[in-house]
Formats: sequence, C-alpha cells, structure tokens
Amino acid sequence: MSDCPCGSGKSFDTCCSPIISGAARASGPEALMRSRYSAFATGAAGFLSESLHPDHRHDHDEAATRRWAANAQWLGLEIVSSEAGEEEGRVEFIATFKEKGLVRHHHELSTFRREGESWYYVDGTMVLPETQVHETPKVGRNAPCPCGSGKKYKKCCGS
Repeated sequence: MSDCPCGSGKSFDTCCSPIISGAARASGPEALMRSRYSAFATGAAGFLSESLHPDHRHDHDEAATRRWAANAQWLGLEIVSSEAGEEEGRVEFIATFKEKGLVRHHHELSTFRREGESWYYVDGTMVLPETQVHETPKVGRNAPCPCGSGKKYKKCCGS
C-alpha cells in the first residue's frame, strides 16, 4: 500500500484509485482535482479525458496529455484553496513536477461543474506571481552606499 500521489496522507488504494478506476465518484471539486493530479502521476490519461466536462472534450488531445504525463516526474500537489457550491466549484493548486531536468510549478485556478451525480473539470487559468514593488529608491552605482560606510555603492554592498 503506497501513499497517494495527491498528498492527502491516505493510501492510493483508498484515496484516488477508486475515483480513477470508476469504482467511486469524486465527492467534490477538490477530490476530483486530487484524482486528476494522481492520474497524471500514475499515467492514467484516459481518466483525464473522462473527467473533463463533456462540453470541453472536443479539443482535448489525449495522446499529448499521455506523453506529457509520462515524460514528467510528478513531485507533489499543494491545494491553495478550495470552494464548492451545489453545481460549481473552484480549486487553486500548485502542481510540482520535473521535466527535462528542471523543476517546474504549475499554479492554476480550476473551475469544476457538477452534472447529475458527477463532477467534471471545466477549465483553468494560470495564476501569475504578484508584481513586487520596491519601497526604497534604487541606489545608483556611483552613489554613496546606504550602509553608511562612506564608499561608493559599487565598491561596497553593490559588489
């Protein structure tokens, strides 16, 4: 019995495997998101197609998804936030994976919709990092160093 790739702390057999295999339905958007991540990690590309909302399957490339899932090493899933209504829900997550030797972070806000008894992934938007604004003015290379040493910035703290 191995830990579930989704990071829930449960075993894969009791967490995401029943959802991926079709033996159980996802209880909500977060459970579906976790099982979709686990499907990437275990190479279950068919589930990724099945869990996509029927209105959005027309342009889904299962072969490309299968290749991407197989060529990446899936390192972890962090659920940032999750909200579920009766018919729609959203999950913000960060999936960490290694591809071509580089560790990457996929930060997405996903939308899910319930049709009948089943939840489906609708779409997602990338969450961009916030712009950082520096509060202090920029120190020029030839300006006196702000540390008070009396040296030029480029010869002191700027080197």
